[in-house]
Amino acid sequence: MNFEKEKLSMKHRELLNGRLNSTGTAVSEYSFSNIYLFRGSHDYEILTGGDEIFISGKTYDGRRYVMPVRDIREYSNDFLQELIETYGMLFPVPEDWTEKLDARFELNYLDGDSDYILSLDDLRTYSGKKFHSKKNLLNQFEREYIHDARRISNEIIEDAYEILESWQNNIGTDKDNTDYYPCNEALEYHNELELCGAVFYANGEPAGFLLGEELNDKVYAIHFAKGKPGIKGLYQFMYNNFAHVMPGRYCCFNFEQDLGLESLRKAKSSYKPTEMLKKYRVTLKQ
Repeated sequence: MNFEKEKLSMKHRELLNGRLNSTGTAVSEYSFSNIYLFRGSHDYEILTGGDEIFISGKTYDGRRYVMPVRDIREYSNDFLQELIETYGMLFPVPEDWTEKLDARFELNYLDGDSDYILSLDDLRTYSGKKFHSKKNLLNQFEREYIHDARRISNEIIEDAYEILESWQNNIGTDKDNTDYYPCNEALEYHNELELCGAVFYANGEPAGFLLGEELNDKVYAIHFAKGKPGIKGLYQFMYNNFAHVMPGRYCCFNFEQDLGLESLRKAKSSYKPTEMLKKYRVTLKQ
């Protein structure tokens, strides 16, 4: 099994975009913008051979893998075995894709890889005891600030860059150790990557922004959420406001994974996800 390898770049958008979108999965990696923006973190390469296309990458914990760009149920188990033997484990594989795998395969997942799926109804209302603190923070923000939200566009993109710089300066760590560079590039190429979002203002000043895209006809991914420090209730307001303007066909936001980082786990878990979307690592039994 031999494939030609090439570093992933913007020129592969046309090759991959339709294939990834047609999978219909809500797993966050199945969008061109996601793999393009994080190509450095995962060392992504395109594997091509005949009519077949795969993506080679590296997990955050350092394991090499091959990512299919269509449902693996369309392949024979013999082909998948040879693929794993040649290029490493299959990842990320949605749970429903694994149903036809036979006994030679082993399935595992890490909690840190799993995507947080949040109900838009929950974010629109923050109702009930479990969202009491979120509701209070939202109310506090709306009382203390004159607020506004504007769709991200070239006319206000500089406001988003200003917010990103403020967010990064407050983090207190090197840009290489945050998602600063992917986020900066997402803003730069938001039109080419068909990313949508909003910039949020407090008392007329840029305060925060969200940037994401549709994963399927029901789930919308929030790739980046950045806010200036010291504005209490800002994130609660951004999620609430953005949930309200989502077209009715969407049921959920995908807040993506926490990478096993305690700070991200705590922040994302506080919004009470309705599902933790598992991403399976498919290997061969020893």
